[in-house]
Amino acid sequence: MSDIYSEVAEDEVTTHSFWMPNQYSSTVKRLDEGYRVCDDIAACFQDRAKIEKQYAQQMEEWARKWKPLVDNSPMYGSLLTAWQAFMTAAERLSDLHVGIQKTLVTDDGDRIRTWQKDTYHRKLFGGFKESYELESGFFKAQKPWVKKFKKVEKSKNAFHKACKKQQVATMRDNHSKGNPDVSVDKQRKLQEEREKCDQVTEKVKQRYEKALQDLNRYNPKYMEEMETVFEQSQQHEQKRILFLKDALMSIHEHLDITSNESIQAVYQDLKQAILSVKDQDDLRWWRNRHGPGMMMNWPQFEEWNPEKERQIVKKKKAKEPDKVRLRSITPTEGSMTRPPVNVPGVRVRAVYDYVGQEADELSFNAGEELTKIEDEDEQGWCKGITTRGQVGLYPANYVEVVPK
Repeated sequence: MSDIYSEVAEDEVTTHSFWMPNQYSSTVKRLDEGYRVCDDIAACFQDRAKIEKQYAQQMEEWARKWKPLVDNSPMYGSLLTAWQAFMTAAERLSDLHVGIQKTLVTDDGDRIRTWQKDTYHRKLFGGFKESYELESGFFKAQKPWVKKFKKVEKSKNAFHKACKKQQVATMRDNHSKGNPDVSVDKQRKLQEEREKCDQVTEKVKQRYEKALQDLNRYNPKYMEEMETVFEQSQQHEQKRILFLKDALMSIHEHLDITSNESIQAVYQDLKQAILSVKDQDDLRWWRNRHGPGMMMNWPQFEEWNPEKERQIVKKKKAKEPDKVRLRSITPTEGSMTRPPVNVPGVRVRAVYDYVGQEADELSFNAGEELTKIEDEDEQGWCKGITTRGQVGLYPANYVEVVPK
């Protein structure tokens, strides 16, 4: 037997131990799950192959989009050549990643599928032949031991039940001896009952000890047979581990672009194009186009124009969600004759004429009064209502507060 048994802690809970009835099922399940793991690995790197293909397509589309723009850009000379080298590198990298995608699908994926098919053999009515043989081996090795174990459990329960009954009989007998209210005849019966319980308990204890001894004598054989079957499952699992290790290493080699000579050549060429940039030529061009070499209209004295002070350029606000924006209300024939509505606010008087430029703006003449219902915002606009009942925005500097 293996020395692994000595590594188990003495106080470790053993209700779920491998040696308990049917606890070998996790080992059988491991074999079945090994098949699914192969499926998952193959599917995983099928998805990675799709990423490689998408990356290749995106690189190609990127180069196709930007190549004409780069060729027609204002850049020139060595820096233009370096920029164009990125487009060429992208096209070459696209071809290389298409190759990686095909390798992942045809070489690595097919290899895993083939090994899986050769290693796991399906039964006619479901499941795999290998897992069925493993489970049958465990069941055959465990069946005699389980029979003895159940006998031990049964005798143990009987012994514990007898001990409990013996304890009750002893307590009743002891209590009656010191109690004058209990008759002599009753005391005698309780004593006989106690003696009977003692005899039954001793008899059951002997059966329990005998069953336990029988089980312990069989344990070595049971452990040897169970470990023989377990080692068969370990050998099968070892083959799977070593194969998948080799398969993952193959995938790594295909994805490891740092060791790909073709990709190294792409970046070496790109680096050389960048190193060939002539900085002095490019700096001279920038100086003349965006630096001190440019022409300049230097500031000159300008007279003040009062008309410009009254010109307002309204900045449109971004629409805020879930907020109602008040629009101008066009007065009807009936509303024109109605008296002004009493609205809480501040009475103001127009200093200048103003004609609304938008649907939510008010129009008024100099001297006309209106009611301000919202204070000035950061862009210089207030909200108000006219005597005709129109609600809208107006420039704050076109009115003044009416003295009370």
